[in-house]
Amino acid sequence: MIDIDTLAESLGEGIVRRTAKGVRRTVTDVLLADGDPPSHDAGTLLLGNGAHRVDSAMDVLRAADAAGAAAVVLRAPYAELPEVTDAANDLRLSVLELRPIVSWTHFVWLVRSVLDQSTSSAGALVAHPVDYSELFEFADAAAAIVSAPVTIEDAFSRVLAYSALQDTADPVRISTIVGRRVPEHVVKHFRSRGVFRTLHAATEPFRVAAGSDGVLERLVVPVRAGRELLGSIWVVDPGPLSDEQLAELVRTTSVVALHLLRLRAVFGAARRVTIERLRSVLITGDESSDRLPDGPWRVVALGDASADEEFGLELWEIALRRAGWSQPLLTEVDGIPMALVAATGRRPGSWAWLSAAADSLTRKDTHLAAGRVADTAADLPRSRADAIDVLGLQRAGSASTPTTSDDVWHEVVIARAVASLAGGAPSPVDVLARHDADHSSDYVATLREILASPAEPTRAAARLGIHPNTLRNRRSTIVELIGVDLDDPRIRLALSLLVDR
Repeated sequence: MIDIDTLAESLGEGIVRRTAKGVRRTVTDVLLADGDPPSHDAGTLLLGNGAHRVDSAMDVLRAADAAGAAAVVLRAPYAELPEVTDAANDLRLSVLELRPIVSWTHFVWLVRSVLDQSTSSAGALVAHPVDYSELFEFADAAAAIVSAPVTIEDAFSRVLAYSALQDTADPVRISTIVGRRVPEHVVKHFRSRGVFRTLHAATEPFRVAAGSDGVLERLVVPVRAGRELLGSIWVVDPGPLSDEQLAELVRTTSVVALHLLRLRAVFGAARRVTIERLRSVLITGDESSDRLPDGPWRVVALGDASADEEFGLELWEIALRRAGWSQPLLTEVDGIPMALVAATGRRPGSWAWLSAAADSLTRKDTHLAAGRVADTAADLPRSRADAIDVLGLQRAGSASTPTTSDDVWHEVVIARAVASLAGGAPSPVDVLARHDADHSSDYVATLREILASPAEPTRAAARLGIHPNTLRNRRSTIVELIGVDLDDPRIRLALSLLVDR
């Protein structure tokens, strides 16, 4: 089963879009409306494949309502007609509009793949990895057409599959296959030549000239669904190709496109499941240990250099995957992107690896704030709270990045104590602040330095740029104004927190 919003998001707007929103949330099966009347199943996704008129579209809505279906899928323009959407809203039914480029048969295939994935992942925190075996078969088929090595890549230059034939591959292609992604220096080389700009605009195959360091010529074939780029097929050193070979290679891309759509939908569903489950365990700490990856762990709060600029979870996922973490454990709590990493080791997905990769993650300065080590799931909420506090310190310039709460525990303690004082009754420091405002004095700053160096008045005076005798006079005045004993260590501790508030 899967939530209807998760299903629509996983399929993407290139496949469906919502035109009416109903009250039933869960999809458990998909049925054709032109077959036998659907049984009463609140989880049915009913496909109006025979609805070619307004009245037949209305019939599908009535059948879905009678069966208690979760949602109806219709073609344009019927899915967006006011009479249809009004009727769907009255019946409290969700309606999805199927895009023209997708056939009903392929849509059923896509939906069933997503449903199968969500069912197989029902008992795990992390969804099962996607099976790319069919894409390897397509890579072999493409290689047979052109008699040259082939790789199939997604829109982010990640290698999804490659052909068995690699006899004439250059060193770049070999390292790409081994690393399952195009090396960064090669990406920069192709970007400097405008290859990716051409790829995002191209609808036909194009060639990339040979380069330095033994980089051979390439034929690049864009893989699209409508105007959306899903990925590409790269052929190394193809040599002259006949029109028939090119035409057959282009036909192969249409099949690859359908599989990439399916993989994206399956991965999108699995990603949403992981996000929601991980968010729950970070908040509640309630999770069976066999559903989590091997611990111990740290929770890491992720941020950019500006607290006001959102750096979305999706961008973090792209950055971490490009850096080598194949299945990042990411979620979002209170608007803050967070990762669950291994506390030990240096493999991708560990804190040591993430710290080392910090500079290469994005083009901006990043904040990586890790909480305490969590040995059990019950410890994860405390690690999450630590990470959020450390992130606040980093954004305030009070802590470096990357860092853990172990490194700045004293700053975390002070920050929490100061935060707890917010909104309290007027304090002695408030009295001094009002006096400073009314008399243009500087007693709050003086008190701060006295508290920082209680046994070294000369040092405190030097930091204020005044004579030690002036400091002693100010100290006496402060004691008179607020009526406290500055020799009492507990009073000094309380005042220290107040002056930092």
